[in-house]
Amino acid sequence: MFIIGAISGFAALGLEWAVEIGLNSVVDWQQIQRSIFGVALRQILEIAPIEEGCKLAAVVLAIFYLQRRYHLRATTVFLFTIAVALGFTAEENWIYLSHGTSSILERSIGTPVHAMFSAPWGYALGIYISSTRRLNRDSQLIGKAWLNSVFFHALVNVLSRAWGFPQPINFLGYGLFPLLLWMFWRLEQLWRKVQGKRAITLISGYTPLARYWQKTLILFILLFGGNAIFGLFILARKLSPLRLELLFQADILSWIFKQTLLNVLLGLLSWLIYRYLRNLARRRFFIK
Repeated sequence: MFIIGAISGFAALGLEWAVEIGLNSVVDWQQIQRSIFGVALRQILEIAPIEEGCKLAAVVLAIFYLQRRYHLRATTVFLFTIAVALGFTAEENWIYLSHGTSSILERSIGTPVHAMFSAPWGYALGIYISSTRRLNRDSQLIGKAWLNSVFFHALVNVLSRAWGFPQPINFLGYGLFPLLLWMFWRLEQLWRKVQGKRAITLISGYTPLARYWQKTLILFILLFGGNAIFGLFILARKLSPLRLELLFQADILSWIFKQTLLNVLLGLLSWLIYRYLRNLARRRFFIK
């Protein structure tokens, strides 16, 4: 499945290349992409649908071949999706690194992202394939989940490119890592559901006011935790070009310590809020 995912990555690259040529023959597509609107238009109409479509096609073709011999479980289909997504990412990483358009640090951050993109339709496909009675609503769920993946795929790519634009557009970039943290959280929840486990509960309040407050705390978790990861990423990117001996100079070492401590404290605060909500939900579950 990993190899099939890499092959689907090359297929997506070829399709994107063909679409780019076709669009450039009709409009000045390169000029349109110089605005944030053009970037968003390219992502939602070209990049995200092609890439999510190629990954979905790879998984469906593999399932079509294997289900003649096996009764596939939902967990198996979900893991197929993750393996294909990682193979797709491996091909993408190879393209970026071989052309020198991205660093190893940036690609290491981006490696799990394709799996997080594809998790919704992987879950929906797993439920549909493993069901003994394949209902029409289950097949419709696959289409809705795929559109969900396309939307968040495009949104992540737009936010990651927002840093290249002047203010205030570049402030959109601060939403990238909180969004990625939420998508990782969603991947974990879908994996638990496909295994038949209870979803992790954080909203446990009985009154509207209590639930509103808990939702606000979840927003704080994503903001603090996401930007703590983002801060450490920026720190690593700033330090990577420096020679090793420069890192041990007193002023640089002091700055590294302060930046690291700040981001670790933000991450710790996010984790403490998360533990508070989890413990609150557990107590109310046992009392009930």
